Amino acid sequence: MTQEQVSPPEFDYGFFSYESKDEMIAKSKEFWNPGKTQFWQDSGVPLVIDRREEYFIYDMSGKRLIDAHLNGGTYNLGHRNAEVVQAVTMAMQHFDIGNHHFPSLARTALAEALVKSAPAGINKVIYGSGGGEAIDIALKTARHATQKRKIVSIIKAYHGHTGLAVGTGDDRFSKLFLSDSPEEFPHVPFNDLEAMEEVLRPRDVAAVIMETIPATYGFPLPNPGYLEAVKALCEKYDALYIADEVQTGLMRTGELWGITKHGITPDIMVSGKGISGGMYPIAAVMATDKAAAWLNEDGFGHISTFGGAELGCIAALKTLEICSRDETRSMVHYIADYVGQRLRSVQETYPDWFTGIRQNGVILGLEFAHPQGAKYVMRHLYENGVWAIFSTLDPRVLQYKPGILLKPEVAEEMLDRTEVAIGKAWNEIKNSRSAR
Repeated sequence: MTQEQVSPPEFDYGFFSYESKDEMIAKSKEFWNPGKTQFWQDSGVPLVIDRREEYFIYDMSGKRLIDAHLNGGTYNLGHRNAEVVQAVTMAMQHFDIGNHHFPSLARTALAEALVKSAPAGINKVIYGSGGGEAIDIALKTARHATQKRKIVSIIKAYHGHTGLAVGTGDDRFSKLFLSDSPEEFPHVPFNDLEAMEEVLRPRDVAAVIMETIPATYGFPLPNPGYLEAVKALCEKYDALYIADEVQTGLMRTGELWGITKHGITPDIMVSGKGISGGMYPIAAVMATDKAAAWLNEDGFGHISTFGGAELGCIAALKTLEICSRDETRSMVHYIADYVGQRLRSVQETYPDWFTGIRQNGVILGLEFAHPQGAKYVMRHLYENGVWAIFSTLDPRVLQYKPGILLKPEVAEEMLDRTEVAIGKAWNEIKNSRSAR
């Protein structure tokens, strides 16, 4: 065959191409992340996302999946939301990343919008490029404001993988990089007020950081009054309260910020993932004037070249506006009611297998009666055209996150497929037990 007769690659993306999915997987192992790439092959989820639109993702093979993971809420508005795409496209005619040293048109506009959206008392915004960096900023801010070092989080917490953030999380991640430090980052059990008060009593804690509903732990719900009591303990013992709203914010609970359902004004609040609209990396720390005093003392105290990139600010402004609409709120309540009812019906069919539903709005954790139960369900969901992921720190629980603009017909299809997958996973477990 001559040079002119060579067939073009099967997967040509203009800037790069692959002959096959197998070639792409092999190169992913060679040049990117061999451990993570192989994990998904071994898990029966050989997903390589190609085309994506609304709440659908397509594997390189053409397999279509309804996305009920949303990359932790990054795609709350769907993939490539048309309004966000249009806003960023138009912004590119005038803006780029911007210069982090100087006052910024887009950065200031977004900061004003975020302050207006936040609980009363929050007046300042500090930007990062992702949630982990934003958590680091929040922790540094708390340490400066209190002149204390200790940060309290819950056992099985997750707040990101960056320098300080990883110390607040489970040792599943912190030990790998020698970042576990119980002296600086003590952990207490979730929903245990006595343990929380005991660690706060010496008055040497800078802040307590809490996800409003801990995501990577499988969305266990706070007991009634728990978060309110933790905030009161922080005030009693001179610590700040940091609300991590990276996954629970932006209308996922049926309110723009989940913490407001508890009547709490945090000293510091963090947003990431979904605020990007899934189109441009951005994260934000919102704080009271007292907590953010370092901005007046030394405005160069934290520098982030890509933090608050102006194109990201435009994406976030449009995302915030969409999430704040009355019709979006109504849609979330409709989807939450419908999904909850359907899942409870499925649970009645498999009461000894599908043992619990943790729900607040369209934040759901589905509990299964097997230590790795959610992994079985995840694989069968994948085979049946739905993508949802197990909880890393409690693989009994499936993280199930419908989009906040999900169309009713897509919700119905997603739940039909979910019911089939839960049944197939149960049969697999039963058969494996019978074979022993």
